[in-house]
Amino acid sequence: MRVFIEQQRFNQLWLIIIIIISLFVPIGIVLGIYIKDSDSFSVAELILWIGVLILASVFIFSFKLNTRIDEEGVHYQFFPFHMKFRVLKWNDINSAYVRQYDALSEYGGWGLKGGNLWKKSKGKAINVSGDIGIQLELNNGKRLLIGTQKKVEAENVLVTYKYKFENNV
Repeated sequence: MRVFIEQQRFNQLWLIIIIIISLFVPIGIVLGIYIKDSDSFSVAELILWIGVLILASVFIFSFKLNTRIDEEGVHYQFFPFHMKFRVLKWNDINSAYVRQYDALSEYGGWGLKGGNLWKKSKGKAINVSGDIGIQLELNNGKRLLIGTQKKVEAENVLVTYKYKFENNV
């Protein structure tokens, strides 16, 4: 039995820089209001505002994409949107392969994307970075792309289980 396991998080340097810069603006506004008029809110409220802004900014780093491919099928979880793994069994999959894609033009960016809000014909995508994904075409006509940083390993495990989705075992 061959198993593919991958865990990904948003940890790109450009994203960290954008979040830090975008955090300074609202904190600067809150501090500016407080400095101009310290009676506008208490020190506790000031700390609460800054704490909420920091928590909202670092929330994106709690996002985690887990992928597992095994003899049962393709398991995926995009925490915090999926609290438990979702499973696509091999007999529900018409085709599975690894491909290169353009996250911005095909799906509108990274994260949980696609469906009714973007190019519906492309299906949905769950990704956190890069331009390589595991493309799943389901028997019901739906499509799901799961981003991966392990292209070769994903290709190898899909070859292992190819007979399962080709013969709908």
